[in-house]
Amino acid sequence: MSDRDSVDQTGRQLGPRAMETRRRLLEATEKLLAQTKLRDLRVIDIAREVGTSAATFYQYFRDVDDVVVCVAEQVSMEIPGMLELIAGPWHGQEGLAKARTIVEAFIEHWDAHQAVLRVRNLASDEGDERFQRLRAKTMSPLLLQLAKVIEEHRGADDPQGRPAAAAAAMAAILERLAAYHRELEFVGVSREDLVESSAHILHRTVTGE
Repeated sequence: MSDRDSVDQTGRQLGPRAMETRRRLLEATEKLLAQTKLRDLRVIDIAREVGTSAATFYQYFRDVDDVVVCVAEQVSMEIPGMLELIAGPWHGQEGLAKARTIVEAFIEHWDAHQAVLRVRNLASDEGDERFQRLRAKTMSPLLLQLAKVIEEHRGADDPQGRPAAAAAAMAAILERLAAYHRELEFVGVSREDLVESSAHILHRTVTGE
């Protein structure tokens, strides 16, 4: 939890009841983003969702963009759990099983928070520096960890590509897959096949096997 999570807009420390109200506002924002476009989301809509007032909302957040950034930050805090999955040996069937677990983790993360993550990425692509910084902050540890294991298994000067570039390419594939796997299922590509194919690509990227 960051310092921002424990104080109101005046910098006053939040008590348990205020923390609960703030948490409910964040949850309401994520729920409404799945139903409403960001540009159509209003402070009063978020406040009403939790049975409070706009005045109460403004005790914790400046505006709708501010609360959406906070929701995206909260969602992004789940990424470090994936770093533990990446570490360790990758060779053979054990490594392939690890790759499957990582692909599934990406998909599950996106399925749980799709609306927020799409807003984050769209705003980042459109040049919003707040979301660009957040996206970079979220992805950088994952890229570094993936590049580290690629270098450990293939070396720093592998002809198939340097570790940092290979890690970046693989992360882009995983993020895109996680974001749009449901659309691909509509054209006859099952989730199971997507996971298996992506796991083999990830395993090969790390090990060169």
